[in-house]
Formats: sequence, C-alpha cells, structure tokens
Amino acid sequence: MGDHFKADTDQLGEFLKTLEGCVRDLDEARAALDHVRADQIGTKRLDEACDGFQERWKYGSEQTKKMIDAISEGVKSNKKGYEEVEKALEKAFNDMAQESTSGGKGAK
Repeated sequence: MGDHFKADTDQLGEFLKTLEGCVRDLDEARAALDHVRADQIGTKRLDEACDGFQERWKYGSEQTKKMIDAISEGVKSNKKGYEEVEKALEKAFNDMAQESTSGGKGAK
C-alpha cells in the first residue's frame, strides 16, 4: 500500500503559498472595486446594476476567502502531520540502524 501513497510536503507548502496569494489577490480586487462608485458609471439602470454587482461581489469574495482559509488550515495541519511522521520514521530507522551496527548494544 505504501507504494501507492506519497505526500510531498514541499508541494503542500507551495500549495499554501498559492492559496495565500489567492486571498491577497481577492482582497486587492475587492479594494480596487471599492473606489468605483455606481454614480460614476452612467445611466441609472447601469448604476443600479453596478451597485448590485458590488454587493454580490463583496459577499461572494468574503465567502470564497472563508473557504480558502479553511482549506489552508487543513493543508497546514496535514503538512505538519506528514512532517512529524517523516521525522518519527527517520528517527526509528536511525535507531534501528544504530542498534544493528552496535550488535544490540546501542545507546538508549
């Protein structure tokens, strides 16, 4: 089974950076749109449509940010878990190697 499952903690770290970049980009886009007021666009109908879009965009981007934050926390937790398992395995293998080379009289 171990041959079929591999976790690349460096890739998980890169994925976290990508998610954080998405949140930053989303915040920057929303901030840029905050400066555009509906009364600057044109007709009353277009102004109302822009106001509606601004409200939906704000709500949608906030919900997306919450989801990205939740995914980021899960990935961070998984990455930490994989790293802890890797360290424990490395220690166990080193201990076994030391035990076998010392003829069963390894340091404890």
